[in-house]
Amino acid sequence: MSAPQAGSASKVRATIRDVAALAGVGTKTVSRVINDEANVSPQTRARVQRAVLALNFKPNQGAGSLRRGDRKTLTLGLLLDAVDNPFSALINRAVESVAYPRDTAVLAASSDNDPERERIMVDAFTRRRVDGLILNTITEDQGYLQAEREQGTPLVFVDRPPTGLIADAVITNNYEAAIEATQHLVSHGHRHIAHLGDEPATSTAWGRLRGFNVAVAQAGLTNTSRQVNGLRSEHESYAAVHGLMQLDNPPTALFTSHYLLTLGAIRALHDLQLEERAALIGFDDIVLADLVRPAITVMAQDPTRLGTLAAERIFARLDGDTSPVQTAVVPAKLIARGSGELPPSDM
Repeated sequence: MSAPQAGSASKVRATIRDVAALAGVGTKTVSRVINDEANVSPQTRARVQRAVLALNFKPNQGAGSLRRGDRKTLTLGLLLDAVDNPFSALINRAVESVAYPRDTAVLAASSDNDPERERIMVDAFTRRRVDGLILNTITEDQGYLQAEREQGTPLVFVDRPPTGLIADAVITNNYEAAIEATQHLVSHGHRHIAHLGDEPATSTAWGRLRGFNVAVAQAGLTNTSRQVNGLRSEHESYAAVHGLMQLDNPPTALFTSHYLLTLGAIRALHDLQLEERAALIGFDDIVLADLVRPAITVMAQDPTRLGTLAAERIFARLDGDTSPVQTAVVPAKLIARGSGELPPSDM
């Protein structure tokens, strides 16, 4: 079977005239229904609403602005977990760096890892007729974007690959990187290792957890390893580390699967005065990691590269690239600074 073609024939985006024709009314009536104005009978309103759904019509909130002859708005929609997250901020900056020479503005928004908010923000982007979407999604299935894709909007997923939809993606090698990080702790003599992870339902968290489990199994440490998953904040990680270190046989090493969990672990170890006795490797680099004592060993992703490749891919599609969909993998890099190289110690 040949690979799916990203540039297959696109459906023409529905206009208000298309809705009016399908509903058998005038464009003014459609406008009244869309804007929830009075003086429209319930039967007519229902007919228009059915036509809107059938055509996947989305009102253009920028319809009053001047548009170029090629119908482009010179804007991109960028959905991130949280724009104030350092990882997301670097992706944002990289996308802007690629878009700026193209006279294209980047409209960035946060999903806050909320599926409903994700859909709302994506809908806000498409209402503004952005030329393309770069998405870091949290929903379990992105099939709801199929209609948008068929209407010609290029989609590129960053950090997390799409599910229920065939589209370009740029991701980190989470599984392989987690294996390497765990093996690094094993190579320094650790036999009691704990993994602190996010919600396993997310592809990134699942890949890192799976890599950890494979590495401890290969080392014969399944019965002596522990995992605490579903952690979403620095506070939750802090509490989890406190709990782990109060066990009769506490872990001698921690592998935290994203930067907030690493921050919580650092604070907990320092409060417990265990920072020189418990090894730590964090996934994602953190600001001032080299100034903490011991300096923090990390499996560093490359958000700048992720954002750059995602932006270059979206512009390639906008320029007419019809090649099969691609998934680019950006490898993470182990940066040994000291905390991940501590030997096991009696707690």
